Amino acid sequence: MLMPGDAAAVKGKKLQRRSLLRAWHFARPYRRTIILFLSVIVAAALTELVAPFAFRTIIDTAIPNGDRGLITTLAMVVVVAAIADAGLAIVQRWCSATIGEGLIYDLRVGLFAKVQRMPIAFFTRTQTGALTSRLNNDVVGAQTAVTSTLGSVVSNIVVLATTLTAMGLLEWRLTLLALVVLPIFIIPAKRVGRQLQAIQRENMSTNAEMNSQMAERFNVAGALLVKLFGRQTDEVNMFAGRAVKVRDTGIRSAMVGRVFFVALGLVGALGAAAIYGVGAHLVVDGNIKTGTLVALATLVTRVYQPLTGLTNARVDLMTAMVSFERVFEVLDAPEPITDRPGAIDLVDAKGSVEFRDVWFRYPAAADVTVRSLEAPSAFVASDPDYDVLQGVSLTIRPGETVALVGASGSGKTTMSGLVPRLYDVTAGALLIDGHDVRDLTQHSLREAIGVVSQDPHLFHESIGANLKYAKPNATGAELDAACRGARILDTIQALPDGYETIVGERGYRLSGGEKQRLAIARLLLKNPAVMILDEATSHLDNENEAHVQAALEEALRGRTALVIAHRLSTIRDADRIVVLEGGRIVEEGTHDELIGLDGVYAAQVRAGETVLDA
Repeated sequence: MLMPGDAAAVKGKKLQRRSLLRAWHFARPYRRTIILFLSVIVAAALTELVAPFAFRTIIDTAIPNGDRGLITTLAMVVVVAAIADAGLAIVQRWCSATIGEGLIYDLRVGLFAKVQRMPIAFFTRTQTGALTSRLNNDVVGAQTAVTSTLGSVVSNIVVLATTLTAMGLLEWRLTLLALVVLPIFIIPAKRVGRQLQAIQRENMSTNAEMNSQMAERFNVAGALLVKLFGRQTDEVNMFAGRAVKVRDTGIRSAMVGRVFFVALGLVGALGAAAIYGVGAHLVVDGNIKTGTLVALATLVTRVYQPLTGLTNARVDLMTAMVSFERVFEVLDAPEPITDRPGAIDLVDAKGSVEFRDVWFRYPAAADVTVRSLEAPSAFVASDPDYDVLQGVSLTIRPGETVALVGASGSGKTTMSGLVPRLYDVTAGALLIDGHDVRDLTQHSLREAIGVVSQDPHLFHESIGANLKYAKPNATGAELDAACRGARILDTIQALPDGYETIVGERGYRLSGGEKQRLAIARLLLKNPAVMILDEATSHLDNENEAHVQAALEEALRGRTALVIAHRLSTIRDADRIVVLEGGRIVEEGTHDELIGLDGVYAAQVRAGETVLDA
């Protein structure tokens, strides 16, 4: 019967083997370079044997016979071997760099592509800094395992095999003596490797926490929050606490490794001394020649050095496997929202939207995220664990504007998130132009939908680059037309750098109204059939709201619109108003019809929950 510790060890070994197989899969494109790499290692190991045998012949044959020509020839052979070895070392380094950097590229691109395919629920739970750490630190650690560690293992095995063969040919008794200490190299490596593996895992976890804190506090919103609450000292103390853990684990790792390898070096020195002592007695007794002893003494260092290297490689491999496990943990994460086999493109979208008896519950955390990427103690079963939408049925005709109103948590934003398939319905169906969104390719579906939120995201790039995110090949005339329609062209033209003006992180160099209008211009370039407005004017003053409302009128012309708003000015002109309560539609009609109904909507207006114009 397996004890808990044994079960964990078995699971760990299975995970390591699986990680190695996945690593080989990523390394397959470089198999020719790997074969060249291994061939060069073998050639270099054989080349390094030339010098000991040449010295042996010089001492035992050339010098006693006074054969100057043989001495010169062997000296030249040693020089040529050294030059060849140097050339092979360069080729080996090229192979190593090509494989290593290529693997880093493939892993990083693979991870980035994987993250791009993850559902929005993944990003709501994941720490950005922890994810960035996987793309940087862990990928480099995985690359080290494949290049440095793999090269070291193969090189040391080849060197050890060729050296022991050469020593056996020279003197088998001294060769056996050299192998007596072999168990001392192998047995402790297992325990030390496990210790360093645990330390490495702790170090990476703490580094990820530190990166997460930096990522969250170094953006404009985070820095502003820290300053407004006067928490700079607390932040420094928190960061220092994490940094000291990194420091301490680094010291522990260095000391465990150094003590182990110093001990191995001492064992190797004692073995070499034994070879010299016993070998010298054999020379005195006339059993072997002096040149043979010199050759053996030269070769014995090539036995203990690779033994130490192999032990070191095993420890390095165990610690590097932590990086592989963390990388493949993300690569193997579930992808709940994917294109079905046979999914079709949404062509020439008209803009009809239908919710057909839609039920929705946010997915369990295990289905959408990677536990180790969340903040410590933040992992919970689901978010939240109840039906947010309960049997919602609603049909929106092409070109119709429908406003969603209701108290916070009633399901408005959830409904809007289902349209571009940020989430999949739990039951029922959501249809665009009569097609279940799950039967459409995600790219074509999202090409047909545009969103303007209350805080639109702008990249830390130029105004032009942010606009062209919607249409990379947009012409200057198209940019002008979109910005004119969004009532932002005059503002851009008044800037010294025009479209080349850098907007700052998240667009913080622009006012709220300017950001909104720029986001609307971006959507006009995209030209979607369906528009979703999520509280697009809720944070604006009256003057800015007037500009944005004018821009929205242009954007909504001829398009289907789903509007989430609290301001009556935004809601009043909707073709229909849908009132949500507890995940259900409780009222539906125009503004005047709902006021006349004197139900939930009318009560909200009277209570000021739906804001009247000032």
